[in-house]
Amino acid sequence: MEMALETIDRMMRDCALCPRRCHADRTSGKTGFCGQSAEIAAARAALHFWEEPCICGSRGSGAVFFSGCSLQCVFCQNHDIAIGKRGRGLSLERLSRIFLELQEKGAVNINLVTAGHFLPQVCLALQTAKSAGLTIPVVYNSSGYEDVSFLRMLEGLVDIYLPDLKYHSPQLSALYSHAPDYFEVASKAIEEMFRQVGRPVLSPDSGLMERGVIVRHLLLPGCAGDSKRILRYLHDTYGNDIYVSIMNQYTPLEHLKRIPEFAHSPLSRPVTEEEYARVLDFADRIGIENGYMQEGGTAAESFIPAFDGEGL
Repeated sequence: MEMALETIDRMMRDCALCPRRCHADRTSGKTGFCGQSAEIAAARAALHFWEEPCICGSRGSGAVFFSGCSLQCVFCQNHDIAIGKRGRGLSLERLSRIFLELQEKGAVNINLVTAGHFLPQVCLALQTAKSAGLTIPVVYNSSGYEDVSFLRMLEGLVDIYLPDLKYHSPQLSALYSHAPDYFEVASKAIEEMFRQVGRPVLSPDSGLMERGVIVRHLLLPGCAGDSKRILRYLHDTYGNDIYVSIMNQYTPLEHLKRIPEFAHSPLSRPVTEEEYARVLDFADRIGIENGYMQEGGTAAESFIPAFDGEGL
């Protein structure tokens, strides 16, 4: 759908973009759960090489890391930007230009990282950039906690969806993300994403994804059973018409030690090799073929990008 400034203003005055539906008037500087006003804010826009191989290739994905988040998991590796501590304000015109600059730098796609709470502004910036010569695919990189009615705004603008499916258990999602409805919401969101872009299309020459869905699942320490339920759901629902990325990179971060209920919880340690092997074996047994796994050494803070304003 074509996005107009009047529509953006209306949505920001009574914000219900995410499933939390805070109804904050973000145009007056007020913020809801995401912690952001109506002004677009981002912490980094640069070539990024740590995504799945079919997303970043050898030239890198043009990743724009937006500030704030409507989910805010307690263990988030991007904690500082998720809670809005890092970021610079951007105009619509500047965001559109950033997309074109990343293309000029050789990015294989534009990678919108946690953009849901700026969705109408991002849609308009994408429309502007596409009319000015943006031709590379657009990736929507999301926590999965998205409202289906607003995801429909992205139809025709996004080529690749890269959502998380973090939890099956409402107890876990309530404890770690204050969202007991996470699975119900995210599973519907992924259904809408799949409806829009369909089965995966990869370039026969480069192996890069041109269209499709990759669902990411981060194994959390002590939660292998929940991971298996998620993988079973995805395979029963989509078979091999989507890609599944099973990640072992959970990193215990320093701020968790300052939260009493998590200081000595399973979140205080990395995932063990045995836990990860059990989940991978399960994925193989149920027939998941289009998938990615991670090898050792990913659970380290050195893999977290520097949110230093580069490219903004």
